[in-house]
Amino acid sequence: MSALKTLNPYFYKHKKLLLLGVIFIILSNFFAVYPVKFVGYAINIIAETLNTDEQLPDKDKLFKQLLFYGGIIVLAPVISGVMKFYMRQTIIVASRRIEFELKNNIYKHYQTLSFSFFKKSKIGDLMNRISEDVANVRQYLGPGVMYSINMAVMLIVILIYMLLSDPIMTAYALFPLPFLSYFIYRQSTVINKKTKIVQGKQSELSSFVQDSFSGIRVIKSFTKEEYIISKYAAKSNEYREKSLSLATTEAFFSPLMLLIIGLSNLFILYIGGQRYITGKINVGTITDFFLYLNILIWPFTALGWVISIARRAEASMERINDFLRIEEEIKNTHSEVYPIKGAIRFENVSYTYPNTGIKALDTVSFEINPGETVVFMGKTGSGKSTVALLLERLIEPDSGTIYIDDKPLQEHNLELVRNKTGYVPQESFLFSDTIFNNIAYGVEYPTLEQVIKYAKQAEIHSNIMGFKEQYRTEVGERGITLSGGQKQRISISRALIKNPVLFLFDDSLSAVDTETEEKILANIKSETNNRTTVIITHRVSSAKNSDRIIVLEGGRIKEAGSHKELLATGGFYSESYKKQITEKQS
Repeated sequence: MSALKTLNPYFYKHKKLLLLGVIFIILSNFFAVYPVKFVGYAINIIAETLNTDEQLPDKDKLFKQLLFYGGIIVLAPVISGVMKFYMRQTIIVASRRIEFELKNNIYKHYQTLSFSFFKKSKIGDLMNRISEDVANVRQYLGPGVMYSINMAVMLIVILIYMLLSDPIMTAYALFPLPFLSYFIYRQSTVINKKTKIVQGKQSELSSFVQDSFSGIRVIKSFTKEEYIISKYAAKSNEYREKSLSLATTEAFFSPLMLLIIGLSNLFILYIGGQRYITGKINVGTITDFFLYLNILIWPFTALGWVISIARRAEASMERINDFLRIEEEIKNTHSEVYPIKGAIRFENVSYTYPNTGIKALDTVSFEINPGETVVFMGKTGSGKSTVALLLERLIEPDSGTIYIDDKPLQEHNLELVRNKTGYVPQESFLFSDTIFNNIAYGVEYPTLEQVIKYAKQAEIHSNIMGFKEQYRTEVGERGITLSGGQKQRISISRALIKNPVLFLFDDSLSAVDTETEEKILANIKSETNNRTTVIITHRVSSAKNSDRIIVLEGGRIKEAGSHKELLATGGFYSESYKKQITEKQS
């Protein structure tokens, strides 16, 4: 159970609430067990009254005594019930607070992890850690802890009462319990292994479902519904088989608990009968022992469930700990606020993607002056998008140094640099929110006038006004209700409204027509005047009006110069320009 030790700081933080819960547990168990001896007293009085040959005792005195015992027998369980209510209001509330904090800590840790971590992780698995795994841990923090303490306290209280009543009968009544402990130890090990397998299968199933929902357009366009359903059924069957195997193992607990309690009852009946015949105990004592053991039936029956909860929690906490141990690769070590001019310099920068081993950039060097517009072109996989990711510091170079304003990027305040950068990624991601909120995402107190201004610059305003709800239109998950061009233009509006010093456009006009593209570029040029602009594109129409063009091939700079200079060289850019002009004319 070592994985659960990481929860100790949470227990310590909420120690007052948990200690109060333990007090209520002790009181509830005391009042649950306390009236048992009065049942024995009452039975002894009745037995003595029935067996005596002498004159019956005073009826009023006998009635008052039995009424007193009866009052205790009725009132004590009521008090015990009230204590159980407060027991749940303390321990379960503490578990919910810890669950809240644990989820927040996991989510905060998600935000610190690098871009490369999310590229190699499955979304379904990440979601499972913050939902299913935390839910399993919460079950341990609440019911698991509560019933474990409850059982331990009840066992101690009943053991004290049993020993005070008759030590010999106590020894016989509890004789089967060591065998039960051994069985629990063996079974819990098996449960732990099977639980980890089940949770792994659950993550696989969640990831598959998430992928199929995200790719539903592709699935339908290729008419692969039956194939996806069959794959889902196969994974679901694997999960079912592992879950049933775990459930079968867990199902042994309850019958075994009842068997142990049953054996203890037999010992009480036999040994108690023998000792009653010899006159060593009375009938009330035998009754007390039966009642004590019957009180223990639920805690011991719940023991298997508690063990199962604890093992599930351990497996889940181990998965959570593995995730929380992942250190953020890119750390912000500076907090100063200062002006950014927008000068960029790459010195022998190289980068290899760890998940594929592909060398995206190989000792690349270039310089961009403040206010310049530089276009990066090249074939797919030439390293263009890697330049943008490095400038945003979403990834770190393997070697070489990136400078912003003649200062290494690692020495800058990372939050400041990102706040001063307007980035439009290759994949136009929109949040499941309104168009207004998507455009105004990077502004703290946006106005409708601001949003409209930059929507017009991105040539999307007229489209938005055609929607029924206009800027209050919900775009759906990942902007699914909009076309590719509309999503790209909203993403451009979102970058422009930040009013940054550095603009990064990563192939962000690929889904719009050439005419609209030229309008947007003209608007951006007027907006980005005296601001550094990096445009990554395949289109020469995006490049011809730039200050400089850099052509990448295989992670290296193949050509660099202005539009006229590169046309004169007759290289990649010249061929691309001629080809695209010919296609446009035809």
